[in-house]
Amino acid sequence: MLIETLGAARDMGRLHAILGVLIRHGFGDTVRRLGLGDALERAGHALNWTHVADLAHLPPPVQVRMAMEELGPAFVKLGQVLAGRADLFGLDWIAEFEKLHSHVPAVPLDALRPQLREDLGDEPEAVFAHFEAEPLAAASIAQVHRALLHDGTEVVVKIRRPGITETIEADLRLLARLAALAEDQLPALRPYQPRQLVRELARSLQRELDLASECRNAERIAANMATLPWIVVPRVHWKHTSARVNVQDFVGGVPGDALDRLDAAGLNRQLLARRGAQAVLKMIVQDGLFHADPHPGNVFYLSGDRIAFIDFGMVGRLSQRRREELLTLLLGLVENQPQAVADVLLDWTGDGHGVNLASLETEIEAFVEQYQGAPLAQLDLGQMLADVTAILREHQLALPGDLALLIKAFITLEGLGRGLDPGFHMTTEALPLLRQVVRERYQPRALGRRAWQTLRRALAVAEQLPHDVSHLLRNARRGKLQVGIELAHLRRVGNQIDRAANRLAMALVIAALIIGSSIVMTVQGGPTLLGLPLFGFLGFVGAVLGGLWLVRAIWRSSRRGDGEDQA
Repeated sequence: MLIETLGAARDMGRLHAILGVLIRHGFGDTVRRLGLGDALERAGHALNWTHVADLAHLPPPVQVRMAMEELGPAFVKLGQVLAGRADLFGLDWIAEFEKLHSHVPAVPLDALRPQLREDLGDEPEAVFAHFEAEPLAAASIAQVHRALLHDGTEVVVKIRRPGITETIEADLRLLARLAALAEDQLPALRPYQPRQLVRELARSLQRELDLASECRNAERIAANMATLPWIVVPRVHWKHTSARVNVQDFVGGVPGDALDRLDAAGLNRQLLARRGAQAVLKMIVQDGLFHADPHPGNVFYLSGDRIAFIDFGMVGRLSQRRREELLTLLLGLVENQPQAVADVLLDWTGDGHGVNLASLETEIEAFVEQYQGAPLAQLDLGQMLADVTAILREHQLALPGDLALLIKAFITLEGLGRGLDPGFHMTTEALPLLRQVVRERYQPRALGRRAWQTLRRALAVAEQLPHDVSHLLRNARRGKLQVGIELAHLRRVGNQIDRAANRLAMALVIAALIIGSSIVMTVQGGPTLLGLPLFGFLGFVGAVLGGLWLVRAIWRSSRRGDGEDQA
């Protein structure tokens, strides 16, 4: 039964290991509620009860974070995805998810050689003028080695860990099935959208596993940043790049988490903060392609007050429509337009089924109006976005994944700006660009371009219309025309009518049994039971049993109806 529920036997060993970690971190009851008691017993051999008493005293967010770190790359990445879902989790959970890092030892170079020979076409010492055996950094998916090209260029070689794809695929299969079980068995988890979160995780991991995709992202962002010469994106060396290995220019400088070295390097903190904000806003508002994992380890400060971004394995993408909605939202927050903010958020969160939309809209308007008349310097745009998502979370509304990722990146990057310059205000930097983008949208050339696009779409529809009408009429002549009408609660009404018809039929059968048995009782002769005609007696017994069933069915139906009314 468990194998049918959770998949093929090839994943059972990994399942036992996962359950063992969850139990050790205090989630045994959750495992049982998911219906995995049998697997729980089989996982007993995997349990390590050392320090379990200490773990029991840790807050739940800390226990979850520690369990994810122990479970490996797929779960670490899941936590990193959840770190961007302030619309689903409180600040204590987000703070723990943001600490997630994969503490994994580096793979020895000898273990990497077979894969490197296949990808590079030769031994790394032959391909590069110099190749360092000790990695510069190691993470759960890949590790980085410094090297030197034959033309003297310093580069970094990023190598995917052997076998990591199979491990992640197995974990994703299990996570998808566990998410389905969680939604079915644990109603309290449904607002967190477990299946949707796992789908987001799968897409993110599939992109990160392709190291060539990371380089394509880097080149696209580098092209977009060409107008900002102080933004540096490492150059890709495609000759040595593939899905399992990529080679990019080495970036030296002051790491984003070593701000104490900025002054000694002669860098201007205020200028760096402003330039970083301009780059981020351009990526998000104008380009629709942004670095979605901008933690300090992925940012370097270079001479000439330049900023380098590295590691584009995780990027966010925004459609033109999303960028326009975001523009409206940010301007609404900055310029105190509560109705505009409420309208955008309600559009983002869908139909809001089961939510008091009037109450939500009133709360959003009250939140925005509290900043009415406040100077720009007093507006913390990142905190405002975080507070708005907290309001949505209280109403059990979730943002689309792309927007949750954007808000997380926006808040992180504003934090980097404040780390550089405590007097930095993203709002001051954002407002001129936002207004510029609005002006550009309504310039004659932009209006003409959108009008032409609309006209082309309309002409395409008009061109296709005769064919569609002909197809419709042809189906109608053949009797194949189908009209589908979906009414809310129609299926439930149909089920109620069906149940009522069944009860009416049973009542008629019971009445027939009673009348027929009464007639049989008056007939002399034939077999008897307890001095009564046998068939008449059996008819009365059947009528009694049918009556009891009918009374029970009516009583259960009335209980369900009361429960629905109360809900």
